[in-house]
Amino acid sequence: MKRRTRRSVPATLTACVLLAACVLLAVAAIQRLTGHPPWLDYRSVASAVHDAHWADPLTAIVSAAVVAVGLILLLAALLPGKRRVLPLEGTPDSGADSASYRTALHAAAAAVDGVDKARLSPGGRTVKVRVKTARTRTEGLAEAVRSAVEARLDSIAPSRRPSVRVRVRATREAS
Repeated sequence: MKRRTRRSVPATLTACVLLAACVLLAVAAIQRLTGHPPWLDYRSVASAVHDAHWADPLTAIVSAAVVAVGLILLLAALLPGKRRVLPLEGTPDSGADSASYRTALHAAAAAVDGVDKARLSPGGRTVKVRVKTARTRTEGLAEAVRSAVEARLDSIAPSRRPSVRVRVRATREAS
């Protein structure tokens, strides 16, 4: 089960660039073997590289671009992707889709009486719930939302149980 996103875009771009370079070199080698004038002349490339100096602006720009692309690809390979599957308690391969997890917690918060609008930010250790209500008295609403979200967390049973933080905001002022 894949718990993290795949890095298919950087891998595909790298593979396409390497494939293009290999095809270009193979075509040039075949053209030289068959006696045709090659698209890529080795002598012209070697003389252009030999005549280049480190102080030239073009050399500095190309070097900086190659370093930047290399660092971006290295970071894409090393940094973890977004979590797509939330591990659950029980068997090691059990998991829940993170979008379904978020939807279930949002539905639990929005179903509480008095909640007009709920926004949810699930994190690794904390689930933040922001609730808007038209009520002028908001006492007990935060606890009701917290208990509803915690009850839904109990039924989902994630392997790492996050804490729940609730903020309530009244949309109109008391007169």
